[in-house]
Amino acid sequence: MKNNISTIGRLSTWLIVLLIITLLSGGLIAHPMPNSVVLLRVNQDHIHVELQLPLSELQAAIGKSVNDSSAGLTERLGPELRAYLLAHVRSKTLDGRPWRVTVGALAVHETKNTINGTYRELTAQLQLIPPAGTDVRHFNFDYDVILHQVVTHKILVSVSEDWAAGQLKEQTPVQVGVIVLDIVNNRILPLAVNLESGNIWKGFVAMVRLGKEHIAEGTDHLLFLLVLLLPAPLLHTRKRWASFGGVKYSLSRLLWIVTAFTIGHSLTLLLGAFGWVKLPGQPIEILIALSIMVSAIHAVRPLFPGKETWIAAGFGLIHGLAFANTLANLSLDTGRMALNILGFNIGIELMQLAIIAVTIPWLILLSRTPYYTYLRNTGAIFAGLAAVAWTAERVTGQANSWTAIVERIADYAPYGLGVLALLAIVFTLKTRLIREG
Repeated sequence: MKNNISTIGRLSTWLIVLLIITLLSGGLIAHPMPNSVVLLRVNQDHIHVELQLPLSELQAAIGKSVNDSSAGLTERLGPELRAYLLAHVRSKTLDGRPWRVTVGALAVHETKNTINGTYRELTAQLQLIPPAGTDVRHFNFDYDVILHQVVTHKILVSVSEDWAAGQLKEQTPVQVGVIVLDIVNNRILPLAVNLESGNIWKGFVAMVRLGKEHIAEGTDHLLFLLVLLLPAPLLHTRKRWASFGGVKYSLSRLLWIVTAFTIGHSLTLLLGAFGWVKLPGQPIEILIALSIMVSAIHAVRPLFPGKETWIAAGFGLIHGLAFANTLANLSLDTGRMALNILGFNIGIELMQLAIIAVTIPWLILLSRTPYYTYLRNTGAIFAGLAAVAWTAERVTGQANSWTAIVERIADYAPYGLGVLALLAIVFTLKTRLIREG
């Protein structure tokens, strides 16, 4: 009896040690597994869905070596993967009617985050189409891709774009839920998606905001306009910039240049946003850099004196095509697209006018002093160097250190405006003192 108790005691001790080793081993080898991400883009009559599926988890779910052998995956297993997704992605109206689901493009990417490090994922583009007359903003999302086999997996569902609610793709996606296994009932419950009500006004305001941000963050667009305005207050003679032409002359030229630029970019923004004119992004960006170069040379020595209005309109056509690329991916009907263009353009104009309003008075003041030549040439040389760097970057596709420096300097633009105002006041007072003897 005593031997039996001793044997049981030793056995228990070994089991406890084995359990501790197992737990410790598990702790040592365990590492966080990447989650799936579902991004919803809400359109008027359907939902566009982008799935981001970690291949390691997908491999565990479907039992095929999609992670171990991901090269040529979509060509090798495309039809099989689409069928799998169709079987595990379902949507229904709140009263139970099914939505139509289609699976589009598949692609494999390498991605990285701070928790999981680098890993590969499959991205899939889907369309969820409700029955006719059904509200797309309220539905049950019945989804169990990977999770039906890997019960610890999580699916993070977010809205990446919802024009009617003022949510644009440039903003951080808004999470609407997480799909996990209901451990108590051993079920995967559908996620009820109930989006806030949307309207045209919210979408319009969002586009005005986007237009303002586009100019505020678009250093090249802004630099082009400012360097074109540098010689605007000056008269010209014998292919050289001369003296200050007067306040009325300066304001008139500024108004014509800004108006011509606005008409030019508005026209191509309209044509590009509706898809009537399509050009690849790279040549447009290169032409924008070259437009800055031409304007910079003109600010040093008049290339087209008296014709700045036409030049502004011509280059405005190029800049408008770049603006149009921002709107081209929105799936809106003609009426809403027209509102988008109007709102985006208003945002651009508001930001341009705000920047001109706080800059031009100091330029006019400085242009009445002999020191303006130095400022004008310095500004033009800086713009010219930036144009060369942007051109090189956009032709080769390789970033360079000078463009990074330009962007860093642009971050301090408000301080630059303060320096400009200070210089204008100091040089104006100094010039007045000299003239008064």
